[in-house]
Amino acid sequence: MPGPAGWTGPAPQHAPGPPARETTGHVQLPPGGPVPLPAPPAEPGTGTATLAVLLIGPAGAGKTTVAKLWAGRRRVPTAHVSLDDVREWVCSGFADPQTGWNDHSEAQYRLARRTCGFAARNFLANGISCILDDAVFPDRPVVGLGGWKRHVGPGLLPVVLLPGLEVVLERNAARSGNRRLSDEEVARIHGRMAGWYGSGLPIIDNSTYDVETTARVLDDVLARSIASPPAW
Repeated sequence: MPGPAGWTGPAPQHAPGPPARETTGHVQLPPGGPVPLPAPPAEPGTGTATLAVLLIGPAGAGKTTVAKLWAGRRRVPTAHVSLDDVREWVCSGFADPQTGWNDHSEAQYRLARRTCGFAARNFLANGISCILDDAVFPDRPVVGLGGWKRHVGPGLLPVVLLPGLEVVLERNAARSGNRRLSDEEVARIHGRMAGWYGSGLPIIDNSTYDVETTARVLDDVLARSIASPPAW
């Protein structure tokens, strides 16, 4: 096609029309809804089940490390969403509860939990399992476990990761930044977490387990939870 008078360069390029629906970027994604209970797997462990998991435990329990390994080793698409990672998306005005718990820090925690819940529901709606991790206290059922159930759905499978206090203190000492807590705070949190015993939720004491072993035990525990969901 000839260009404008006097123009010797290449012909002008016009914007292409909208791509076909098969083109990446125009994939229709179903909206996320409340997550139902998964169907029992037909093989050992969780197999190819699509499920939503909440891994509970104190700081230093190894939640994030175990959740990331478990998600990465599954044979089906699985996402890991860490509450602390989402909470730290706030770069300016971050409310660190270590400097004092107040309405601002409470609001940011609640906002992060709701954001994680939205993410889990959207992943599940699109065939991707999701494991979340959070330090949920048994003495705050409405805000903690009840809040997660509202955000994700009745099919959420909670598991508690609770090693001994000495192990938690040692792991916490290796942390840095605002994720490292004082020994007194770690002991207080660990004591509150002990309230999960007798709650009916599955509890894994990974004091003597390495990460690989803990991830395998977690998969076995989840398989049992699918077959017989805990009452919570």
